[in-house]
Amino acid sequence: MLKVANSYGKHIQVNGTTLWVEDTGEADLPVVLCLHSCFLDGSMFDGLVQAADGKFRVIRPDFRGQGRSALDDVDIITMDQCADDMEALIEKMELSSINVMAQSMGGDVAFRLIARRQALFRSLVVAGSSACGEPPEQGARFAQWVVDAGEQGFVGEILDMTMEVMFGKTTRNNPEKQELVAFWRDRIQALPKTLRPAMKGVMHRESSVELLASITIPVLIINGEEDMPRPPAWSDEMKRELPNSKLIRLSKIGHSPTLEAPEQVLPAIIDFFSNPRV
Repeated sequence: MLKVANSYGKHIQVNGTTLWVEDTGEADLPVVLCLHSCFLDGSMFDGLVQAADGKFRVIRPDFRGQGRSALDDVDIITMDQCADDMEALIEKMELSSINVMAQSMGGDVAFRLIARRQALFRSLVVAGSSACGEPPEQGARFAQWVVDAGEQGFVGEILDMTMEVMFGKTTRNNPEKQELVAFWRDRIQALPKTLRPAMKGVMHRESSVELLASITIPVLIINGEEDMPRPPAWSDEMKRELPNSKLIRLSKIGHSPTLEAPEQVLPAIIDFFSNPRV
């Protein structure tokens, strides 16, 4: 997998916790703040760092309780709490005119954050994401998944389900993408049981649809037709509710477009951040 040489990590304390933050550090370049999926951490944006080289400063925090950030021994880490952390991090790093790259739960955090402090932000890309909560049937299935992962870890059927959630069927079965699939399967299998509070926060999130009408910065929505946890209809809802947005829909791609189709997605993201328009 990609090795990113021009990104440097450090721990930053905010809101009583410690976040791991990777930063390419170019003070003279416009900022891209990357908000990752649950399970995958900031390293999922390694490809974006390379694509943005010389064009953008890329900052990649791991959310509390995930990746290399501090664990949080609580029942649940909510999307609002993650938004609080990102707001505090932005203030501590003195960032402005921010472009946001948000994947899956990153979108749930981004909508809350931007609705609060819109003047800080320039544009937003949401990939494999949505603004609604889980519908009852899917929510019940995912709630049990949280319990099982917290008790047993990411093994057996729990690991299989996580891979089905994170990657489309076509990607999982594509011989040319088996290195990618195996890499993330190994990473997910190694996740600790202590991910449960963060995972629970995603599965029990409240809707943020009511916030979308207030978000007027340009938004690019990227959705895969095979996205099981955040299906196309949910992206259509975001497109309807966001006043300044456009939608790219990808065939044979699932929940992680930046990983499953980087050759299509990364140039589109860089182009959008370079000239946000819809």
